[in-house]
Amino acid sequence: MVRRETPYILWFDECTTTERPLVGGKNASLGEMTRAGIRVPPGFAITTTAYQDFVRQAGISTQIQALLDEVDYEDVAGLEHTSKAIRQLMGAATIPAEIEGAIEGAYEELCSECCVPDLPVAVRSSATAEDLPGASFAGQQDTTLWVRSGSRVVIRAAICWSSLFTARAISYRHEMGFRHDRVYISVGVQKMANAQTAGVMFTLNPINGDRSIIAIDSSWGLGESVVSGVVTPDNFLVDKVTLDIVRRTASKKMIEYEPNEETQEVEIRDVQAERQTCPSLNDEEIMALSKLGKRIEGHYGTPQDIEWAIDRDLPFPENVMIVQSRPETVWSQKERPVVGNRRKAGVAGVVDTLLAGVRVKPTEQKVES
Repeated sequence: MVRRETPYILWFDECTTTERPLVGGKNASLGEMTRAGIRVPPGFAITTTAYQDFVRQAGISTQIQALLDEVDYEDVAGLEHTSKAIRQLMGAATIPAEIEGAIEGAYEELCSECCVPDLPVAVRSSATAEDLPGASFAGQQDTTLWVRSGSRVVIRAAICWSSLFTARAISYRHEMGFRHDRVYISVGVQKMANAQTAGVMFTLNPINGDRSIIAIDSSWGLGESVVSGVVTPDNFLVDKVTLDIVRRTASKKMIEYEPNEETQEVEIRDVQAERQTCPSLNDEEIMALSKLGKRIEGHYGTPQDIEWAIDRDLPFPENVMIVQSRPETVWSQKERPVVGNRRKAGVAGVVDTLLAGVRVKPTEQKVES
């Protein structure tokens, strides 16, 4: 099927990190991984051009800036009021027909490519300033899961646009020194993984920064339960070199997020008693995830914070999917320990240096006078 060309749509397989100004951090990463052959559910980005044209044609940019100019960042209630006013202003604006048509057309093309009418998709914000090594902006804009039909995608995309001005996002941009009028938002529309299990994976230990470890958190159903923190997930620690599972912790997982086919909404369900304390991943799945984590970290050259899903509709290992990856922003920003002249000998020293990323302190040389 020939894709229609429009300035408002870029498909993931057309995106790289160089397209960040057009598709934002999240979509640029999804495109980069897609092009690298990593298993990512297919989809497309609604470009920042669509957002900018929407705001411009609605004639609301001056009003938005005026509201932001009056913000007292120490006044939490006032910040919430400003956020609400901006989002209401954007919600009342009309989306240009050309943009609406481009979004609906791209959704129809995605349905056709996946051979599924009314394909369930995730609609996620992707701002140009997010998922940076020093500023993640994670979770500050909207995401909607299990959206079906082009018209609903348009509605959810508009909500994503306005979520650029949540109180939290406004405050964080101010704190990080980003100008509000220089940050734009794209929207990712991605085929949903019908997750039997999902979660997050760090290519270091998020507790202590140990780069020799891959840490995987998992729970039943869609990954929202893990990302939002409403369950205590299972946890698996994997040796990054040998891929041995060095620790397993199976938690009691009492709820899961699952789609309701009748309402076309995601709902919270009770997990059956016999599944609550069962590990939500088997060893093969842990191994497959760990290999993908190493590959993604190697591609980007820095530790990653990854969201993943195991799709119940696909066979293993094709069902192990990556739905998002961003730079890890806590331990990666800290100084690595400096080691003096006394180092482990042989293989142990080599492994320590490679895995811990140790910077060796230069030896001072005495110059004979």
